[in-house]
Amino acid sequence: MKTPSYKLLGLLLGFAVALLSYPACVHSQETTRKVLKRVEAQYPSILKKRGIGGVVRLRVVVKADGAVRDTEVLGGSAILADSAQKAVKQWVFAPGAAESIVEVSVVFDPTHTPDN
Repeated sequence: MKTPSYKLLGLLLGFAVALLSYPACVHSQETTRKVLKRVEAQYPSILKKRGIGGVVRLRVVVKADGAVRDTEVLGGSAILADSAQKAVKQWVFAPGAAESIVEVSVVFDPTHTPDN
């Protein structure tokens, strides 16, 4: 009988952990809290000039008072993630009964010109 490789065991273990944690993640997310103060992300000028855009998806931990406690990049453009996180950390959400988790997307569109 052939012994399974460590690579295969690692893959199976990772899959099992993902399956076990999935229901907990879905359950822990609450309905989206209203954003009271939104700070626009600083679009790196060199990326905008070169037409490089994208979307950054973030998991945001919002304290009961509406302040952002932490952010985590879930996916999207890695080169724009830092700018997205810096902006969202300044957002203020409507107060809630307890700390909650909200997912947000920050869009960087090189063709969009902000209104002045």
